Amino acid sequence: QVQLAESGGGLVQAGGSLRLSCVASGSIVSINTMAWYRQAPGKQRESVATIMSGGSTNYPDSVKGRFTISRDNAKNMVYLQMNSLKPQDTAVYYCYAAGVVRTPLRPYAFTSWGQGTQVTVSS
Repeated sequence: QVQLAESGGGLVQAGGSLRLSCVASGSIVSINTMAWYRQAPGKQRESVATIMSGGSTNYPDSVKGRFTISRDNAKNMVYLQMNSLKPQDTAVYYCYAAGVVRTPLRPYAFTSWGQGTQVTVSS
């Protein structure tokens, strides 16, 4: 089992910034993909940033240039720096990870989600 714990959400005015953090814990061998998703009320969950173990990143057009994802592989952490926030960025933000865990028998692949952290941007 791999647990993800997010922190850093809150209330901010439009144009402001927030930094989200997420730490993964468990018998982790490696984490290939780490990402941030968000889900606004009445909408589907959507990806906002992805980072691979080698450092390559991907963003949708809606956040490109405003959000920056980074990771610390040694600490199994991923971060999301959000600048120039807009009211439409309001959502619950979820951390996601996929990789390999160690078990008594053999390693196996995992995917895991955090519980989510609320981000609210006021106009």
